[in-house]
Amino acid sequence: MDTNLNVLDEINKGCSMGIEAIDMILKKNDEYGFHDLNVEFYDKYVELSDKIIKLYHEYTEEEIHKANTMEKMMTWYGIMKDTLLDDSVSKLAELLLNGTVMGIIEGNKILNHKKMDKKVKSICEEYLHLQDKYYEKLKRYL
Repeated sequence: MDTNLNVLDEINKGCSMGIEAIDMILKKNDEYGFHDLNVEFYDKYVELSDKIIKLYHEYTEEEIHKANTMEKMMTWYGIMKDTLLDDSVSKLAELLLNGTVMGIIEGNKILNHKKMDKKVKSICEEYLHLQDKYYEKLKRYL
């Protein structure tokens, strides 16, 4: 598989997992500020995913990979298990931060170790910037 396609697949999976996790968290808590923050970043992940898919189709007609059913189920199970006894905003923020950190790590590995076109590199950097921004805003809720 072309490296550019691989990079776009990976960062889109990160966006997909962010979308899924935020969607699950939104159903668990509607505290005003926390809820609004998550709606904001949900929309940003959707917007970035749309941009990634559009760029992906500049390279191929195939469909981009998204988070699969098993990954979604594992995310759902993890959130349900980890919030069984504590579904406070602090706990929910912690779970989102853990996922965001994984996205930051994977995004940096991609950026530091893969050769890609300028457009792909730019969207990878945009993904990392989004992750960093979300991380900084989530920390306030711990």
